[in-house]
Amino acid sequence: MTEESTARKTVDEPGTTTADDTARDGEMNLAFSAPALPAEEAEQLCRDIILALKTVYDPEIPADVYELGLIYEVAVDADRNVAVVMTLTAPGCPVAGEMPGWVANAVSTVPGLGQVDVEMVFDPMWNPERMSDEARVQLDFFY
Repeated sequence: MTEESTARKTVDEPGTTTADDTARDGEMNLAFSAPALPAEEAEQLCRDIILALKTVYDPEIPADVYELGLIYEVAVDADRNVAVVMTLTAPGCPVAGEMPGWVANAVSTVPGLGQVDVEMVFDPMWNPERMSDEARVQLDFFY
């Protein structure tokens, strides 16, 4: 990546990772972008944001929203404002109204970030294939 990198990291093909051990090769479908930030800073923010996301759990499922594959995209602009695109395991999830706030609050704990906005989408619909191996082990879910 260049110094003023597009820093777009997509973790949906073998051999691609966002950062160290926070994203695994070929297992997650998270797009992270921070086009106006230097590559090193974008990498660090990606790691920190993922760690923050991993603190948010679906109360009905003992796995965090990141490992479940509920986070589709994270974008950071030049002012370090963050836009998160996420979904739920089902549109009728009982915490649908609360989950975006939980995600926003968690991401807001990352130092140096501005405003955090979370958009809930249901296209594409979540499916179990989005789960990481870690989530599958936690849930004893193998298909």
